[in-house]
Amino acid sequence: MDLCILDQAGATRLHRNMPATPEALRKAITPSREQIVLAAACLVPWDWLADLCADHGIPCVRGPALSMQAIHGGKAQNDQSDAHQSAGLLRGGMRPQASVDPAAMRATRDLLRRRMPLARQRGALLAHVHHPNRQYHLPAMGTKSASTANRDGVAERCADPAVQTSLAVARALLTSYEARRRDVERPIVTPAKPHDAQTLSLLHTVPGIGTILRLGLLDDRHDSARCPRGQDGASSCRLVTCATASAGQRSGTSGRTIGHAHLPWALSEAAVFCLRDHPAAQHCLARLAPNQSTGNALTILAPPWARAVSSR
Repeated sequence: MDLCILDQAGATRLHRNMPATPEALRKAITPSREQIVLAAACLVPWDWLADLCADHGIPCVRGPALSMQAIHGGKAQNDQSDAHQSAGLLRGGMRPQASVDPAAMRATRDLLRRRMPLARQRGALLAHVHHPNRQYHLPAMGTKSASTANRDGVAERCADPAVQTSLAVARALLTSYEARRRDVERPIVTPAKPHDAQTLSLLHTVPGIGTILRLGLLDDRHDSARCPRGQDGASSCRLVTCATASAGQRSGTSGRTIGHAHLPWALSEAAVFCLRDHPAAQHCLARLAPNQSTGNALTILAPPWARAVSSR
């Protein structure tokens, strides 16, 4: 860990590389303890720093690493230069800030995020089950293989023993991944309710948002005060772009990588689920379809769900 401490005049009081431990950090900041504000990038091992600052009453500012690199624009990408630039941005009031997740919610959030790779791997295996139909020009299956009851006889549709073996392996892995996903989903709901039961209840009233989606939205949007307007909520969900302009002329868009990475998927999924059962959403999609492709139309429908969640 690289630590850089600047005073009010911008002079460097301390700049050293040190072990990333609470003991080493407390010892290093002791001379400046009364006036210090700690800042860190949004990387994986930041939890202990936030907890340490909360226990000792030290202000802690967490910021997106991509935003800080874009602002200072340094060619060198290493801890030494990043620490100094981060301290300078903090001193000048230009450092982007992100919210610090409550310690009580982190375990549930991490368990929920463990579900994501399991769901993606399951989707890849389901696609592998369907590919031989197109590859060998077989008749359509006619049923959804997402259901376990509809997978019987899938391997026997192909005459080649090698293809049958491949499909049998995919079916076995599907069964295993689905069991592991259920093991992850069961213990999530009960411990998540005490975090914010009212918000969980309100999220369930938004069309298309079910149990898993509302849990993901709660964990990633726990501090709704950061987004007072619906537009701010849609921006934090990576569902809108910022304008790139110079001399009054717009030259494109930017800002797609700033925000919560899980929320675009969650809200787009909610829009797809809503289209199944809500005529109003189907009418809106039909109105957009003549001028937009299906994928673009679904992308356009996602921001209203982000605004609805932000205005809950």
